[in-house]
Amino acid sequence: MSVNKTTEDFKNFSQEILGQVNRDVSRVDFLHELLNRILSFSGCEFIEIMMKKNDKYIRCKITQQVENSFQYSAVNFNNNERAAKHKIQKQLLIEKLQIDIIERRIDHSLPNFNINGSFWTGDVEKDIDLKSVLEKGNRNDQQNLEIDYKSLAIVPLYFVDNIIGCLLLVSKQREYFSEDDIRQYEGLSHNLGIALINQRARAALRERIKELTCLYSIAKMSDQKDLSLNDILKGIIEFIPPAWQYPEIAMSRISLNGDIFSTPGFKQTEQKQTADIILNGERRGVVEVVYAEKKPNLDEGPFLREERNLIDTIARQAALIVEQKEAEENRLKLQDQIRHADRLATIGQLAAGVAHELNEPLSNILGIAQLIKKDQELPGTVSKDVDGIVDASLNAREVIKKLLLFARQEPSKKEMVNLNQLIINGLHFFEARCAKEGIELIRLLSNDLPEINGDQAQLNQVLVNLVVNAIQAMPNGGKLTIETNAANDNVYLIVKDTGMGMTEDVIKKIFIPFFTTKDVNEGTGLGLSVIHGIITSHKGMIKAKSSVDKGSRFEIKLPITET
Repeated sequence: MSVNKTTEDFKNFSQEILGQVNRDVSRVDFLHELLNRILSFSGCEFIEIMMKKNDKYIRCKITQQVENSFQYSAVNFNNNERAAKHKIQKQLLIEKLQIDIIERRIDHSLPNFNINGSFWTGDVEKDIDLKSVLEKGNRNDQQNLEIDYKSLAIVPLYFVDNIIGCLLLVSKQREYFSEDDIRQYEGLSHNLGIALINQRARAALRERIKELTCLYSIAKMSDQKDLSLNDILKGIIEFIPPAWQYPEIAMSRISLNGDIFSTPGFKQTEQKQTADIILNGERRGVVEVVYAEKKPNLDEGPFLREERNLIDTIARQAALIVEQKEAEENRLKLQDQIRHADRLATIGQLAAGVAHELNEPLSNILGIAQLIKKDQELPGTVSKDVDGIVDASLNAREVIKKLLLFARQEPSKKEMVNLNQLIINGLHFFEARCAKEGIELIRLLSNDLPEINGDQAQLNQVLVNLVVNAIQAMPNGGKLTIETNAANDNVYLIVKDTGMGMTEDVIKKIFIPFFTTKDVNEGTGLGLSVIHGIITSHKGMIKAKSSVDKGSRFEIKLPITET
């Protein structure tokens, strides 16, 4: 016989169940507590609730005689396929009973059914071959085989007029349920349905609030212009775990362009959720969420369908942030280029004006000094002073030439130039100096290097300036390598040294006019600016790489056919 429960007991228990709805717990924890209470109240050995959610059936169950027996799982279900399978079975199966009751496929005139759609039997062996059902079932139900089932009841769970699931109660006592017990459980089922729907709505609302909080936090952080992309991604991984159903065991990681950002202690597990970061059709990275402990399967493994939508949204948001940051970087680079071009144009105009203003008086000074020098009766001391005037004037004239070249006031004389031959001729004058200073001069010149259309004098000046700079960077000797090659309609000139190298800040400024790291009177700061101007006028490009104490590398690209 059933545990002696009165109508008042069922009423109080119904209120107790409704009182559990307001607890701030996860869906699974709520169901676990609910089944425990029903198991204790009913005196049964086995309790199961099956509910339909979208196209799936959610099943949770608990056994009295097995410790930690609570199970929660989502079972994919195709009504037509399963119905077809059931048609060929000779006996009613427990699962078919539950599903048919939920789907209202019940003929109330059949034995053991009542008008409300409930099913019960006091002799399972007589009415249902339950043991064969369990033996053919999932091996995860092994704990059920230890129970000698005698009585069984399945009661539909209602919300308003809709059946949202069913309650399965099993006892090893014969005739455990009476007709009055079934009526009481049917009354209880309405409050169970209300509790399940309300708790589901509360849980969904709670999860939605967490999701919106996560997305709002990400949006708010991305609006902070002073934060770098790395800082934003580090912030995002901290926002993700609290938005998932089990924040205490959730860990997150974002991989982007080879960089990895993860929460402390992140490790790969079987239960994970991922979403690719796609930018302009290209996969740039991935967002990952993992659980440190195994959790029951829900919509996607242990994850909710809403969490799939959330992680996809986070991945899209991350892609948008990357796109915005890269666009901002490109905008700043373009602004710098425009400012640099304006600065060069202004300096060029100034340099041209100064050069022209100085050129005429300087030519007069040099000419007069050279005439005085021809006087045979000139005293020795005066002659030495005149030599100083001539040397200073010649040096000043070279500076003026550089200024005019920088300002592009000197006409360019283009012709076909063999870069290898230009290098061979140019390096000839440096061989003795390199040998004297302990510098090994290495030539790696490509065979059959195509000719280019260029100004031989200007290109020779490029080579000379780069070689002089390299020699000056190796006061204690080293290796100076000059290399040429051709690829993709371009020829390349590469000058490498093993000298002192430059810092990153210096590299950013080396092509700025009048910038120099040399002492006063040792350089004008125009050498690399002039080189940059010459290469640009030849439709080419120059790149510089350097590391402190490891040397520098200059690569010049010039088109074989000028466009």
